[in-house]
Amino acid sequence: MIKVRVAPSPTGYLHVGNARAALVNYLFARSQNGHFLLRLDDTDTARGRPEYEQAIYDDLTWLGLSWDSSAKQSDRFARYAEVAEQLKATGRLYPCFENAEELAAKRAALEKRKLPPIYDRAALALTPAQIETALQNGHRPHWRFKLSPGEATWIDLILGAKRVKFATVSDPVLIREDNTPLYTFTSVVDDVDHQITHVIRGEDHVTNTAVQLDIFAALTNALPKFAHLPLISGGEGEKLSKRVGSASLRGMRKDGIEPAAITAYLARLGTSKDPAPIPLAELIKTFNIADFGRSSPRFDPHQLLALNRKFLHHLPYDSVKDRLPEAATEAFWNAIRGNLDLLTEARQWWDVVHNDISTPDQPDQKIFLEAALQTLPPEPWGAETWKTWTQTLAQATGAKGRALYHPLRLALTGEESGPEMAALLPLIGREKTAERLRRTAR
Repeated sequence: MIKVRVAPSPTGYLHVGNARAALVNYLFARSQNGHFLLRLDDTDTARGRPEYEQAIYDDLTWLGLSWDSSAKQSDRFARYAEVAEQLKATGRLYPCFENAEELAAKRAALEKRKLPPIYDRAALALTPAQIETALQNGHRPHWRFKLSPGEATWIDLILGAKRVKFATVSDPVLIREDNTPLYTFTSVVDDVDHQITHVIRGEDHVTNTAVQLDIFAALTNALPKFAHLPLISGGEGEKLSKRVGSASLRGMRKDGIEPAAITAYLARLGTSKDPAPIPLAELIKTFNIADFGRSSPRFDPHQLLALNRKFLHHLPYDSVKDRLPEAATEAFWNAIRGNLDLLTEARQWWDVVHNDISTPDQPDQKIFLEAALQTLPPEPWGAETWKTWTQTLAQATGAKGRALYHPLRLALTGEESGPEMAALLPLIGREKTAERLRRTAR
């Protein structure tokens, strides 16, 4: 069975890069009738917080991404220690006693000679007696994985043939001095134990993949396939990060972006297909990881907003009523939805319909607005009231086109544009309409 995982770290809130990786993994699994694992890479206890963990669950659920199983790295420290002992026994994990200052000095010396700052493997020359002496003197080692000679090669499902020479990479530190295992190690152990078949993640992990393939080979013959998504850039080409508020899922949610708009947008970002208002179920049916290109796509908020608008304009009342102002009716929703970019804008039109609003003075329209007040039809009002009223007003004043409609819209809504007045007028009602006409004509 196809089995993939998404592995966020609860050290911050999810942003669009996280969401895209999670979505692509989800779509890949669902399109293949596979298994989707949510794994929290939560070994960074210094920066991890419970609220970030809960936010991951909440945000993925909000996007509609359900997972088949879940796991947490913090539950598996005993397993990591067990595997580490296996690697030590085979000589692939070796102790190093250099401190941070000594390692920095080595890197600086290499850079001064214009050489790559690769670890020199000096610790491999330590004898068992020297290691024992260091331990007895209170020194605690960090542990490095001894990379194989040669190179790592793989056929990436997105980037194509990849090759990384191990001579250009330092032996990675897998375990810190305090015995804390690092991501490079724990991720491989988890992928082996959870029988992950495909690892789909950002292009910034390509070098990690080369190193991890060597660790995989030291533990198992069953190597997963890899796919690396080119990183999303901002509108000006800059890399996005979780510190960019505009790219935060929570920020988008607060602003009123629909989750379906986000998934529809991100599912095609980086492909040759144009974003379209396609629901998640349909995205699964049409998903193909080969659609993703090798260049970095740009995240365009305007394009996302346009897609959000398309979703909003067709959403039924029942799907949004819990997020509308209290007491908002289906008639209200049907009247305003075609004019919304964000669902949060519904509050503005609720105020227009039900509350006291500010409208601009139109002293030059005094005679016209007084005529409008005089021709105001009696209640009850319905879908034809606007047409009947404006036709009568046009006959009385000779006004037509913009001269007829614009002063009325300004007087009744305070806005230059907005929902169709034929639908809005009955919701405003005769009393408020008359009061606003009187006030604006002063």
